[in-house]
Amino acid sequence: MKKSINLALQGGGAHGAFTWGVLDRILEDDRIEISAISGTSAGALNGAALKSGLLDGGADGAKAKLDWLWGEIGASDQSHLQSWMKGVSPGVVSHAVEASPFYQALDMYSRVASPYNLGLLYSNPLRPIVEQLNFDEVCAIDGPELFVCATNVRSGKIRIFGREDTDTDAILASGCLPTIFKAVEIYDPKTDRVEAYWDGGFMGNPALFPLFEPELPSDLVIVNINPLHREEIPRKATEIHNRINEISFNGSLFRELRAIQFVHDLIDSGKLTRGSMKDVLVHMIADDDLMTQLSVATKSIPTPYVLTELKDAGRKAAHGFLDAHFKDLGQKSTVDLRAMFE
Repeated sequence: MKKSINLALQGGGAHGAFTWGVLDRILEDDRIEISAISGTSAGALNGAALKSGLLDGGADGAKAKLDWLWGEIGASDQSHLQSWMKGVSPGVVSHAVEASPFYQALDMYSRVASPYNLGLLYSNPLRPIVEQLNFDEVCAIDGPELFVCATNVRSGKIRIFGREDTDTDAILASGCLPTIFKAVEIYDPKTDRVEAYWDGGFMGNPALFPLFEPELPSDLVIVNINPLHREEIPRKATEIHNRINEISFNGSLFRELRAIQFVHDLIDSGKLTRGSMKDVLVHMIADDDLMTQLSVATKSIPTPYVLTELKDAGRKAAHGFLDAHFKDLGQKSTVDLRAMFE
């Protein structure tokens, strides 16, 4: 008997290749059915490719579409590198990229100038990739529900794009870091005006509340990219800025997880009748040990070796989760939310 789950896919730039690996492994398990996906930034890209591929060719089609996506972003056949790079930590490569003159120049430019300064030279490198997605499939009634999160620049409010309005611009808006990309402008029928949008991670990384609808399953599997905990205190400027971004982008996730725990407590205490509110079962697939080794540089500069290593790590993390917790799906949460907040 299949078990149905919802997926919540975090953003994290090119480190979203970890989620590629997680999804690749989940798609190999025919005991699991994906009912809905909420994604931000790279999570939105992964979610759109996953849904399009599922409708095009089932699990194999989804795996192929994800491989295509990350091949376009920068992954490639690394067989010629594996022989001499085997065993090299992705963290070592990531920090080497951070120390490169190219990244240092890019980082310095982003701190003193705006993408609007580029004028006619500006282009979003993700647009030609996203435009190749089949949005008839991405927005189809069939297959998993897909929710894409972006942040309204003027109001600071979250906007969720669904079946009716997800398109190239919605995906680009979800991953629009304002120091790198111009705000993406999209018409909003609620305000009856064109609104500007930045990265959804400011308000939902990813947004969980769209997955609370009663018709969706109770199991919520969060694929976490941004480390929740770092033992080492950041001291370099880039490390400080990176940790600030991690904390702010994880803040919305923590708030929604606290709300889930609050409902759990009310139900357990009898103050809420079981069934009167959705009792969400929370699970998480992550590899904080790996993610804390990586620098911020390989989030914005896709590096083939790091991408393939992240995919492998995602597959291993998903395999470990399924081995340990498949039996718990539909039965209980495998994340101790109370311990997380204490």
